[in-house]
Formats: sequence, structure tokens, C-alpha cells
Amino acid sequence: MASSQSSPSKNRGPVPNPVRSFWTSTPGELDDFRSTPNLPESSDVVIIGAGFAGVATAYHILQDNPEPPSIVILEARKVCGGASGRNGGHVKPDTYFNVPKYTQMYGAEAAAELAAFEASHVYAVKDLVERENLDCDFHLTRAVDVYLDPAHARDTEAAYRKLVRDGVVDMRDVAFTPRKDAERVSGVKGAQCCFSFTAAHLWPLKMVQQLLRGLIEKKGVNVQAHTPVQSVHKAKDASGNETPSWTVQTPRGAITTRKVVYATNGYTAQVLPEYSGRIVPVRGVCSRIVGPSGTKTPHLVNTYGIRFDARNNDYLIPRADGSIVVGGARQRFWHVRDSWFDNVRDDELVGDAVSYFDGYMQRHFRGWEDSGAKTDQVWTGIMGYSSDFMPHLGEVPGKAGQYIIAGFSGHGMPEILLSSKGVAAMIRDDVPFEKSGLPRIFKTSRERITNKQNPLEESLKPLWEGEAKARL
Repeated sequence: MASSQSSPSKNRGPVPNPVRSFWTSTPGELDDFRSTPNLPESSDVVIIGAGFAGVATAYHILQDNPEPPSIVILEARKVCGGASGRNGGHVKPDTYFNVPKYTQMYGAEAAAELAAFEASHVYAVKDLVERENLDCDFHLTRAVDVYLDPAHARDTEAAYRKLVRDGVVDMRDVAFTPRKDAERVSGVKGAQCCFSFTAAHLWPLKMVQQLLRGLIEKKGVNVQAHTPVQSVHKAKDASGNETPSWTVQTPRGAITTRKVVYATNGYTAQVLPEYSGRIVPVRGVCSRIVGPSGTKTPHLVNTYGIRFDARNNDYLIPRADGSIVVGGARQRFWHVRDSWFDNVRDDELVGDAVSYFDGYMQRHFRGWEDSGAKTDQVWTGIMGYSSDFMPHLGEVPGKAGQYIIAGFSGHGMPEILLSSKGVAAMIRDDVPFEKSGLPRIFKTSRERITNKQNPLEESLKPLWEGEAKARL
């Protein structure tokens, strides 16, 4: 699809006909699935969103449940056609990089709690894949963060050594390589230093759809693709009086339910207006790079984060078929606010970000200079960025029976699975947030959604101010 640079849609919901990602190019058996021709009139639980968060929440509600509730999952487009079917397939926890920032914002104990929570996800995903026999190209590996800017490398090394000295955050899995060995160890040209830690990569759409297939066949979950939610409001009885239930309205009819789950990530504000500005749709870019047909490209063992400076970074995973999935290219479009921020247009590509990936492996990796690797596919996806960098989990303030699991800020793969387990415990067993096993700073609250401070936008102001000056 040709790139364009139109302004963001006023519609905050998913747009039709998104650009195909590599993961969605092969049709999935559940893409357009509807369990029943018509919507059920009622259900114990209605989950809005059939991505990783929604499906994993349903999975945990039903796992080993002697009295399983009825569950309906509604999806606006194809099943797993949102961020979960459009990301880089990288299960990469943040075990050190943002810990100093979160320590300053939330305190050392909360930052350590978050780092441990993310680190545990790699093996949690591995356990899920093996327990449910999911054929999704899962590979356990090491992630290598490579720093190319000397000043940024020095600052990050100093922050890392302080974390080690302080001993609050468990750093045993993080390995540091200094400049003298960094280029050879990482294979990245110009590496000033690098860090490595346990990570994984997989085919996210296959994981989610296969997990959902099991819920449909074994647990009777009702799935309805191409069924966008228009509104959620209090249900009323025959006399017009409000009841404890909720009515979930769609173009195909309404469902009455006691419990609603918003697994809506970047589209949350469309159905929960109180989260407007708290969870913002953000457009990202990803690509697939392949070698010439019939040839073998150099093999990469690890996944990567390439940090060009304190703001700009890419990530990549090496697939077993020899292709490389690379995401990022922020340098090409982040200075133009409307091209990506508060933007739901995943039906178009972003400016000249497409050409960014041409010759990517040859530029950055030793041994790839004569590989002939070229860009095979480029796509976009919509993430949900939280104004305070933390997901919103738990009961929606002032709306008993409504729950949210959203706002993962482009970092859902190492946070969603165990987040869904905690949210499911609240829904299923009325477990309070504080006993759910979730990081304390993930709890949604009225204070968080009404707080006028916006660390996310504050951090981006220098970019947008630069854009404004360029226009003068």
C-alpha cells in the first residue's frame, strides 16, 4: 500500500482494512469467526477485544474453574487483528533500562517489583505455550541491547552499576559487555557497550488464536468477530429502572452482562471516555527483512534492541526461517506529532519510514554486507500509550462490574499474560487488587485518570517543539 500522511481519524475506534502485517498475511482459521449467527442476549462476562489481553483474561477466568461462567468475546475487526497481530513478536522484559526512571517516579520498591514482574513473563509465556501445546514458533533466547551513542552508553552503564550496588533490583540475569568487546559480542557495528538478558520471540497471532481455539472447543467461549462495541451503559428492567447489570451495545444488537472487561488498549477512550488522554492511540512501524531466494543469510542467535541515543531505538527478532522482523524507525516520523500520536490509522504507512529499513542489516550488522537482505514487508499497528507509562488494570473507578486491562505502551508482550491472570482473579473470585499479584503501580484509579500531570507528553515536548520551530 502506498504511504500517505493524512491527519488522524476523528474516530477513535479501529479503522477498516488495516495494512497487512507479516503475521496476518497468512489467513488464520479464526480471523472472521463467529460462534453463533446472532449475538447471545446475555452472558456472565463480556470481554471487549480478542487480542492477547482479552483472550488471556478469558483463559485465566476459565482455567481450573469448577463453575465456569459464560463468556462472550467481541472483536471490532478480525480476531487478533489489532496490536497483538501487528507487533514484533518480542517477549522482552525491561530488567534494567527504565528502572532508574521508575524509581524516581514511583520509588525503588515499586520499580523493583515491576522489573521482577516483567522478567517472570518470559518463562510464564514458555509455560503457557508448552502447557497448551501452542505451535507458534516460540524460541527462548537472550535479548542484546546495543548502545551506539558514546554518551548514552556511559550514562546507562553508570545507572546499571548503581542498580547493582544498591541491590534493590535483582540484576543477576543482566550481563554487561564493555566497549572493547561489545561489537564482537553483539555483532553490531559501532557498539559502545551492550547488555543481555533472558527473552523470547514467537508468532503472536498464532499463539493467541490457538489459545482461543481451545477456549471455544473446550470451554464454550462465544467469539464474535467484526462486532465493534458502540457503548456500554446501565441495563434497565421492564419498568425502566437501572439494574446491577450492563448493556453492551453493538451494531448487531446488545448483550446484557454483570461483568465487562475492556481489553481495548489503544482504542479504550472510544468506549471509556474517562480514559481519554490517559490511554492514547500511538502508531508504530514494523517490517520483515529477507535474504535472496535460495540463499542463506548469517544466523542471529539473539534478539536485539539497538539504541541509537536516549530517545531513538529499534528492536528485532531473528526468525527460524531466516527472516528478520525489525520495528522502530522513530527517527523518520516521531517529530511529526500527528503522524503517530493520537492516531488510529493503521490502514496507511507512515511517511518515509518505509525506506528506513532498506539495507538495514547491511548497515548495522557485521557479516551482512554482502547478504543481499532486503525489505519484504512494512506495516503499522496501534499501541495504547499510558500518560504515566503504566498499564491500567483492575475495576474501572465508579463502575462496579467493569474491568480494564489496557495501556501497555508498546510493551505488552512482557506484561500482558500475568496481568490477565491478576485481572481474572478479580473478576472470577472478587480478589482485591492488592492480593492479585500485580505491581501496585498498575492499579487503575480515579486519581490516575483525572491527574492533569502527563509525564508521557512532557517527555515528548522537545520533539514537538522542534517540529513547530521547523515550520516557522
